[in-house]
Amino acid sequence: MVVKKKKKEMQVTALSISHQDLETLRSLADVEGKNLASLLLHCVQLTDGVSQIRYVKQIVPLLEEADKNGTCDPTIRSCLDILAGIYFSLSLKNPLKKVLASSLNCLHEFFLTEAIQSFTSRLQEELNTTDVYSYRRVIDNISSCMENFNLGITSVNNLLENVLHFLQKSLIEISEENRKFAGNHIVQTQLMNDLLVGIRVSVMLVQKTQGLQRIHLKISSSPAWQSMCELLSIFTKFLNDDDLLRTIQSTSGLAAVLFIKAMFHPPEKVPDLISSLLLRSVDCTSIPEWFLNSCRSLCCADVSESALLFLCQGTLTMLDWQNGTMGPRGEALLLDTVHVLFTLSSQIKESVLEMFLSRILASWTNSAIYVLESSSPSLKDSLNGNSSIVKRLLEYVYTHWEHPLDALRHQTKIIFRNILQMHQLTVKESELDKSDFAADRFIFELTESLLRLEWHIKGKYICLGCLVDCTGVERILALAKNIPSQILEVMGDQSLVPYASDLLETMFKNHKSHLKSQTVDSTWIDEWHETWVSPLLYILCEGNLDQKSYVIDYYLPKLLNCNPESLSYMVKILQNSADAKTGSYHSRGALGALMACLRTARAHGHLQSATDTWRNLVSSAKIKQGLIHQHCQVRIDTLGLLCETNRSTEIVSTEEMQWIQFFITYNLNSQYPGVRQQICSLLKKLFCRIQESSQVLYKLEQNKSKHEPENELTQQHPSVSLQQYKNFMSSICNSLLEALFPGSSYPTRFSALTILGSIAEVFPVPEGQVQTVYQLSHDIDVRHFQTLIECLTSTFETVKSLAFDLLMKLPKTVVQFQDSEKLQGLFQAALALSTSTKPYDCVTASYLLNFLICQNALPSSLSTYLKTRPVACGNGDKSAAVVESNTLMVIKCLLENLEEEISQAEHSLLQAAASFPMYGRVHCITRALQKLPLHSLQLVSEWRPVVEKLLAMSYRLSAVVSPVIQSSSPEGLIPMDTDSESASRLQMILNEIQPRDTNDYFNQAKILKERDSFDLEDLNASIPNIDTSAEIKGKEGKTCDVTAQMVLVCCWRSMKEVSLLLGTLCQLLPMRSVPEPPGALLTEGQVKEMGDHFKQHLLQSRHRGAFELAYTGFVKLTEILNRCPNVSLQKLPEQWLWNVLEEIKCSDPSSKLCATRRSAGIPFYIQALLASEPKKGKMDLLKTTMKELISLALPTDDSLSTVPQVHALNILRALFRDTRLGENIIPYVADGAKAAILGFTSPVWAVRNSSTLLFSTLITRIFGVKRGKDELFKKNTMTGSEFFSRFPELYPFLLKQLEAVANTVDSDIGELNRHPSMFLLLLVLGRLYPSPMDGTYSALSMAPFIPFIMRCGNSPVYRSREMAARALVPFVMIDEIPDTIQTLLGKLPNCTDQCFRQNHIHGTLLQVFHLLQAFSDSRYRMNAYFQQELADVAVCTKAKLWLAKRQNPCLVTRAVYIDILFLLTHCLDKPTKGNQPVPEHLGLWEEVRKIISGSELITGFPYTFTVPGLPQYLQSLTKLAIAAVWAVAVQAGEQTGGVPISFSQLLESSFPEVRLLTLEALLERFSAAASGLGEKELPPLLWNMGGTFLMLAVKEKHTECFCKILKILHCMDPSEWLPQTECCTRLTPEEFLNWTMEIASNERSEIQSVALRLASKVIAHHMQMSDETRDLVAPKLQQWVHLVISSCGDHLPTESRLAAAEVLTSTAPLFLTNPHPLLGLQDTLALWRCVLTLLQSEEQAVRDAATETVTTAMSQENTCQSTEFAFCQVDASIALDLALAVLCDLLQQWDQLAPGLPVLLGWLLEEGGDDLPGCVESEHQVEEDYLFEKAEVNFWAETLVFIKYLYNNLCRLLSKSSPHPLSPERLCHLQRTASEQRHLLCQLFKELPPTAEFLKTVEFTRLRIQEEKTLACLRLLAFLESKEGKDTLVLSALDSPAEANE
Repeated sequence: MVVKKKKKEMQVTALSISHQDLETLRSLADVEGKNLASLLLHCVQLTDGVSQIRYVKQIVPLLEEADKNGTCDPTIRSCLDILAGIYFSLSLKNPLKKVLASSLNCLHEFFLTEAIQSFTSRLQEELNTTDVYSYRRVIDNISSCMENFNLGITSVNNLLENVLHFLQKSLIEISEENRKFAGNHIVQTQLMNDLLVGIRVSVMLVQKTQGLQRIHLKISSSPAWQSMCELLSIFTKFLNDDDLLRTIQSTSGLAAVLFIKAMFHPPEKVPDLISSLLLRSVDCTSIPEWFLNSCRSLCCADVSESALLFLCQGTLTMLDWQNGTMGPRGEALLLDTVHVLFTLSSQIKESVLEMFLSRILASWTNSAIYVLESSSPSLKDSLNGNSSIVKRLLEYVYTHWEHPLDALRHQTKIIFRNILQMHQLTVKESELDKSDFAADRFIFELTESLLRLEWHIKGKYICLGCLVDCTGVERILALAKNIPSQILEVMGDQSLVPYASDLLETMFKNHKSHLKSQTVDSTWIDEWHETWVSPLLYILCEGNLDQKSYVIDYYLPKLLNCNPESLSYMVKILQNSADAKTGSYHSRGALGALMACLRTARAHGHLQSATDTWRNLVSSAKIKQGLIHQHCQVRIDTLGLLCETNRSTEIVSTEEMQWIQFFITYNLNSQYPGVRQQICSLLKKLFCRIQESSQVLYKLEQNKSKHEPENELTQQHPSVSLQQYKNFMSSICNSLLEALFPGSSYPTRFSALTILGSIAEVFPVPEGQVQTVYQLSHDIDVRHFQTLIECLTSTFETVKSLAFDLLMKLPKTVVQFQDSEKLQGLFQAALALSTSTKPYDCVTASYLLNFLICQNALPSSLSTYLKTRPVACGNGDKSAAVVESNTLMVIKCLLENLEEEISQAEHSLLQAAASFPMYGRVHCITRALQKLPLHSLQLVSEWRPVVEKLLAMSYRLSAVVSPVIQSSSPEGLIPMDTDSESASRLQMILNEIQPRDTNDYFNQAKILKERDSFDLEDLNASIPNIDTSAEIKGKEGKTCDVTAQMVLVCCWRSMKEVSLLLGTLCQLLPMRSVPEPPGALLTEGQVKEMGDHFKQHLLQSRHRGAFELAYTGFVKLTEILNRCPNVSLQKLPEQWLWNVLEEIKCSDPSSKLCATRRSAGIPFYIQALLASEPKKGKMDLLKTTMKELISLALPTDDSLSTVPQVHALNILRALFRDTRLGENIIPYVADGAKAAILGFTSPVWAVRNSSTLLFSTLITRIFGVKRGKDELFKKNTMTGSEFFSRFPELYPFLLKQLEAVANTVDSDIGELNRHPSMFLLLLVLGRLYPSPMDGTYSALSMAPFIPFIMRCGNSPVYRSREMAARALVPFVMIDEIPDTIQTLLGKLPNCTDQCFRQNHIHGTLLQVFHLLQAFSDSRYRMNAYFQQELADVAVCTKAKLWLAKRQNPCLVTRAVYIDILFLLTHCLDKPTKGNQPVPEHLGLWEEVRKIISGSELITGFPYTFTVPGLPQYLQSLTKLAIAAVWAVAVQAGEQTGGVPISFSQLLESSFPEVRLLTLEALLERFSAAASGLGEKELPPLLWNMGGTFLMLAVKEKHTECFCKILKILHCMDPSEWLPQTECCTRLTPEEFLNWTMEIASNERSEIQSVALRLASKVIAHHMQMSDETRDLVAPKLQQWVHLVISSCGDHLPTESRLAAAEVLTSTAPLFLTNPHPLLGLQDTLALWRCVLTLLQSEEQAVRDAATETVTTAMSQENTCQSTEFAFCQVDASIALDLALAVLCDLLQQWDQLAPGLPVLLGWLLEEGGDDLPGCVESEHQVEEDYLFEKAEVNFWAETLVFIKYLYNNLCRLLSKSSPHPLSPERLCHLQRTASEQRHLLCQLFKELPPTAEFLKTVEFTRLRIQEEKTLACLRLLAFLESKEGKDTLVLSALDSPAEANE
């Protein structure tokens, strides 16, 4: 839907003139006001710029009138002079300036001379300016004169010498001024901007002014020439000045080349001159002296890289490359330029310069295309696809297409596209046909190599897109027919989606146009659909969630936009399969795909909804199914279909409104944040549509009264539609407000409040003539208002925030408190909450206070805090003034309380922690301040002392709590106290904690009166009986325990709040210099104090919470300081940085810096100082700091430098992690990696630890965040060329380190600890891989690493050998793997060799194994080449088979060799056409059989478990044996001969490893056969194995094996094995059932759940047999029901509850919905209660499993009419309602209403009704015991929703049932129980305090829920007694607020 943007109102600054000019105009104006002077006078007297524009436009027509009279009188002359003055006084961007220029461009020739004189003289005045800070205005005026302004250009030409002289003077003076202000970046930024504009204007002057085009014709001594030479000399100076901004250097490069081109003679020698400059080979003897004087620094050999780069840019931009005007010299210059650029690309590392380089290379390719269009054959040879230059360019593209900078990646696309164009221009004319060009060898190889790349490389998509544009898509489809599916497969990865969808769009558009051009009729569409639409439909129905979402968002709209007719094709296919596949929780099915297609089509305008066409495509029932589908995305798509249209004024139909209402009923409680956001967003679109279409309806209504037009929009009268809108919105809002009932879950509250907020926003309070169809305030009554206020008590801050914002959006009339007592109560509640020991209470307090402040609803007693009343002017200002005065009063009140509490805390911190933790008060103050516009306060005189008090209070509080958070063990510390009684109570805690601090201050409790400290041992002796935690008298005088945790929380949260308060104060308050301006509230001294406070805490705090939040406040301070105009404040961060670096370097033992805890706050401190440095500057602080830190981090011989080294490593880690430093940190990555790798070899543990952390950060920084377990070889990798081109210094370093490691490992001594850095080296190298695109030019080849990695495999450390094997894989190209494997196998010893090392063998075998695995996973699988290569490997493997046999004594190497054999047989065991499988052909299976026959599996084990590698060997051997058994079974069919070993033998093994692997393999086959997913039935080999499993089950002791056996029995048909129980286990079938039920009731979760499934299957089997069998089992049913019930408890593991749900689903037709119940009514209802309990589980998986039960239950023959959703996949939220509907229907079918109804009514009253008084008392206990214990946090289950559904269904049932379903006695008993409960609730409500909803939220909520349940029960009972009519049967969740409490 199109959302209209509001037009920006144009702001135009009015023009003004000098007093003298004004007087002149007054004297010249005529009486009638008709002449030009009058017009100008009137114009300048206006204050509105927009009105002045109208007058300026009248100037020229007025002059034309004067021209007819043929006079240019002095009046006009004076007016033209004033106009010139006005023109030059206007700022560059003022629209008036442009209007004036365009008007004067139309000036008649008659006035031109006068006008030119006026403008020239005024421009001369401008040029005479001498103030440096006014130069910018003059430069801007020169610039505007040359911008399409004839008078201006003429004036500049007239004053050319003066203009040139001025530019030269201004550039020199501005650069001098800039040098003077070094360090003051605010002034410098302005001056550098002025310089940049000055250079640009100089360039413009040369380009646009005729007099300068060939200046050499003038005398070289002329002033203009001299100025030109001076300017050129300035530009060359700027080019070499690295202190200037790069953009200035870049523009200077352009200017220098342009000036040389303009001044040098003859022009044809310019290319040679520039070429010699670029190649640094200028012959000083052959160039003019003026050039040498001006460009001396460019003529020497040591020109900087940046200067050369910008000269290249100037060359490509400023010389004329088109039409070959420069001839062969130009071609030579072109080639020289690119070679210089290639050299620079290997040297430049700064990201800004890299960005420039990529743009310049792209610019070079553009210039090359211009030259090629008219070039010599020799240049074509130099630039065709096979030339060295193009290869170098391609290499640049390949190494930079994954670059982290987006803009740089974009340049690689331009370069690649231009390369193709260049190649196209170099091939012969005859070959230019597109199809021939696609067959061109260069293009063909390029396409093939791109297709071979992995799909996770972003550059692949970009380059393929360029190729499609260039050569068409047919060639690519011919090479890879399934490429659309391949690309769609990748679209589950968010980072690749935009690239993939763009490529697909390019391809399908190209394919469509190609097919259309090939065929005359529309037959092409079928092929197009097959290629592009069919893969899409498959993904929509079967793909994973992310993939489908991205395909729908990115691909589907593009496809439909390209070919809208495809929609009907898609809908037709999907509708046919939608009936068969409705989808499930895991899959959308065809219904979901259909909704997604229709939604996208409607949103993009391919469905015109108004004509009901889309409703013909999909039925109403389907839409309802979609709205409550089990899969969340189907629900969202269906809602999207209803809400999104491409026209924002489309009328919403009645049907759509009903569906939306239905959707909201069941979908507010969504568990996924993303889904909630989408629901809220879509509904907001719908509300916008209602609002906008209502405006159309209002207009129609007005017009209808005048005449009756044909109404296309609506079939009914507009007033009817408007009334429907009103009713619909009112109904929606009531539903949403009712959803905020007591105990509603967080998702429900979030959704309801967000949607209500949208409604308040979309339907604003009407102002003036605007009509609005709905106003939220009309539906908010006192009850709803109370509900919203209660939302502020939620433990989730998001809910508080949404509720607060909604309350603020309501008009003041709604939010009126008449009751002053209630008002006082709310304020007191807020104050009480602000000192609560629960951290989340103070947040509630802050929202409450802010609400009272904004609503002007504070108690009158507070006004005593205010001395002066603010003066209000205007209505808006009035409310702001009231808010300010209210805030001031509240802050003063809080401050007063806080100061008192701090005084007490100074006396006893324990008392404070237990009774009044002070952080809540500070939090409330900060939140109140944040709501104020503190730059425009009115009560400044009152605020100043408050700010001073706030600062003083912050420092006092900080001083109280800092000893705890600065102690070395803050987590377990309670500090000193002030009286011996408190101190004695602490003795026990201190004994337990014993903080290890160098400072004895914390080692014993101290008494802060003038007594000596006492010894803990003496204390222990004198006070023997002390509790383990201190007791303190709390607020109400009761004793409460103080734990170390309480003290710590009080301290670190206080510190946190102080930091945030200081951050707020410094951020929001204006700063002043020492002469105090009025209205400023902070002095320089106060700012410095704040800085010192932050420094002290960041550098000394040990508690992470404290220093992390101090960092947040400190960042705000540093950002303010960096923007501050006061230079001394601006330089503070730099001073602080140098101070802390000095302190780190000096490593003084007395230093208080924390060297443990990853240097605690020190990295945060430095991070804050560096991150706030302006990014647009040179980042000098960062550069210097990084150099210092890296020098400290590198190892030295000085043992004293350990602590500085640790600090440096920790700080570097923090800086590399900081995303705000972005690409600026990348140049230091290589040095950081060196420091980390070398640090890992340190003998000091602290250094090694910090090095490892730094290394881990660098890996993430280089390779990206790892987002999955198996993605090592996919996304988090890089080609070697890309890695080493970005970090070239690492190439020699890593190679040298690896060589040193390999040499040590390979040595005979094999020292273990010499090279721990091997781990880190292999970790880095394991993430690199050779790209098929790597060129031959790369000096950074990966080949030299391979032999060293192979040698690392000889390490004596097992883990190192494994890592070496993994690291080797990516280094070997896929097609080189077979040869490498054969080489490695060749190195292995023969069995006759005497001397060999098992470590070496193991390392080599691991390398073979990992290479083979990579090869078998590769894309070459199953082609003939692959099979042949593997066959060759198999032959080599057979040569070393002794390693798998007993001749090899080492089990570890035997295991790896067997793994290799297993992998080989697995890969080769596929027959190629007409041949037998390769392993058989090679005799491989024969060898395998021999190995198994000779192995210990057959002969038994002589080993004990102590043999190294035995478990590993057993597992490998078993895997191979199982593979051999299957292989023989496949070949032999039913014959079982030739099997080396049977499953029975394996299952009888004494080793659990063998049994477990065998059972896993068998379970896989049995479960596949049972689910029908297997290709075939069970092989004959597995027939009749039931008896074996039964025997195993009885004797198996190993838990996992036992579990697998039970699972296999569950998969088998009980009729196969139950009859065998007696002969196999000596148990009858009934006894066996008993045995399984016993296991199910006693064992732990997994076995218990498997046993429950098995027992249920057996019971179901018995119940379906003869009556006799059924009677035998009947006594066990009761036990089984109890077993199921006991498996449903919320406290149980998920596995148990899932098993219960599965069991209920499988037995539903038997026990839940059977028309003739097999169980008693109580048991049947108990099972239904289990279903309802599971549907309310907090876990999604359990709810989904229970939903399956409901789906099964409502889809039986006798229940499918109970609801309209039989056979549908529904969501748990509606399943709860449907389950109750089915149950009520079944009660009627069974004729069991009378006995069943009391049970159902009992469900209304249960859960907590019996224990109401206890629930209130226990709350107090909970509050004291658990600091972080929140109220019962529910994310899903909502008791009152269940009650509502139950009540509604019972109402329906009773209204249909016979008059007297219950006996009077039963009725009276229920009535009495409910009434007693109601009375008890009234009592309990009275006992609660007045504002219980805030102060006793948990108890209040529980009582409210219980009250609602009781009321529901009473209403139903009343209905049964016919005391109430049917009109009372509507339950509102908030129907009766706590009446007793009112």
